[in-house]
Amino acid sequence: MNDWRTKTIPLIHHSKIKVPYTWAVGETGSKFLRTLRDEKKILANKCPKTGKVFVPPKLNSPTTLEPITEFLTLDGTGKVMAFTQRHYESAAAPKDLPRIYALVLLDGATQAIPHFLGEVDFSQIHVGMRVKAVFREERTGHILDIMYFKPTEGSAS
Repeated sequence: MNDWRTKTIPLIHHSKIKVPYTWAVGETGSKFLRTLRDEKKILANKCPKTGKVFVPPKLNSPTTLEPITEFLTLDGTGKVMAFTQRHYESAAAPKDLPRIYALVLLDGATQAIPHFLGEVDFSQIHVGMRVKAVFREERTGHILDIMYFKPTEGSAS
């Protein structure tokens, strides 16, 4: 039998094409990114029906589809829910970015956000570790205006 299911060689496509693109982040996304850039603060918003707190903020609740208009400012602290480390370089992950990724549940938020961890050795990280946001000096209105999250005092326990 000679069909595709018996083949064990994967198909691989190597491309060197880079396609730049832009998109509008909308009013809610713009408010979130401007606040990161201009005030070094992390905005969230709260569903009026479920009380769930979203960061980055959502235009509508993913649960109820209700418009969300109540914004909150989070203090940038939270805890590590999961983490991993990368061992390679690529255009999407240049060597100047931290090598540790984590899901960080910010205090007051309902769901974790993916971001980098810095100023910490991988062997010292644990689920539940307390962290806080470190902002770049020069910010542009991008999620990477938060350079990374670093452990807070006494979080190594």
